[in-house]
Amino acid sequence: MQIGRYVLLALMYIGINMYIGWHGVKWFESLGIESQMGQVIYWILFYVVALSYLLSLAIKGPVGRFLKVIGSFYFAILQYTILLFPILDLALLIAGLLGWTPSIHIPLIGTIVATLLFILLLWGSRNNWSTVIRPYSLTIEKDAGTQSKLRILVASDLHLGHIKGNRFLTKLIKISHDVQPDIIFIPGDLLDGDIEPFKRNQMNETLRSLKAPLGVYAVLGNHEYYGGAVEEFVEMVKDVGIHLLQDEAVEINESFYVVGRKDKTAEGTQYDGRQTVEELLTPLDLEKPILLLDHQPYQLEKAEKAGADMMISGHTHRGQMAPNHFITSRLFELDYGYKQKGKMHALVSSGFGSWGPPIRIGSRSEVLQIDVTFEK
Repeated sequence: MQIGRYVLLALMYIGINMYIGWHGVKWFESLGIESQMGQVIYWILFYVVALSYLLSLAIKGPVGRFLKVIGSFYFAILQYTILLFPILDLALLIAGLLGWTPSIHIPLIGTIVATLLFILLLWGSRNNWSTVIRPYSLTIEKDAGTQSKLRILVASDLHLGHIKGNRFLTKLIKISHDVQPDIIFIPGDLLDGDIEPFKRNQMNETLRSLKAPLGVYAVLGNHEYYGGAVEEFVEMVKDVGIHLLQDEAVEINESFYVVGRKDKTAEGTQYDGRQTVEELLTPLDLEKPILLLDHQPYQLEKAEKAGADMMISGHTHRGQMAPNHFITSRLFELDYGYKQKGKMHALVSSGFGSWGPPIRIGSRSEVLQIDVTFEK
């Protein structure tokens, strides 16, 4: 039964790509590129690109890494051709009904669509690599002892791997120098999954330079679990001075708590499970401010009832590429931005990094600068 499902998915994927590739053939033919040998080469190259991400899972080394990068970009092309090509077909049908000459309207409309796709990918690349700082000013109505104010820098979903690496980390370190936070939070998906590029490029040593007076605190996301090297990754991160919290609470200067949950993925039977938010927060002094890191923004009401004053999450990427945000907005009560849930401040970031294609449309690479005032 499971094999049959995979076969069906494979056939659907091949069929969708056949539909996309056929449009490319027709466009090239309309431009005068129509030799039989040219089509053979075209289809070979097309399916190498279309299957490159899957091929990268079986091929290791530089070739596998190159295929994974190509496959990541192709996911963006796949999404937007699926959205644009039905419109293209409708335009071609209308042009034919109006009596336009095919030798004119096919290359014209095809070129318009190809140009639009290029502009979308160019704009999406700009949104991905040009990071913005989102400022928030919030008040927590609790006494935090000597800590009357707190500046937090939040960088979620770095997805360090084959595409995002040391240069990307260096940019985050520069941002932290500019923002001058008291404390830094990384709420999950620091790793893209595969730990190999993280180790090979010694990204942990670059992370060592990410510092704040009250420390750097992180939690695991779903992608660390997908990579299958959680324990090794945890040790590497802790070794460079990052406090990685797995269902743990830390009291900072007897003023406030930072609480980090394991990712929801840990609830799977192959993992050790995770504590409920009530189990985590009940032993704490609820008179003090409680800042909760939970990668996936589920069950805000339970976190609020348990006593959290702030819940910070990532994971959603705000869909990363529109119109995917319509999906994430239905999956999560809060898929992006800020919401006050009772007395709790909930914040969800679209992320500093990106998964798959380094393309963002309808979202931006961002970090959060949260200025908190404590007053009872």
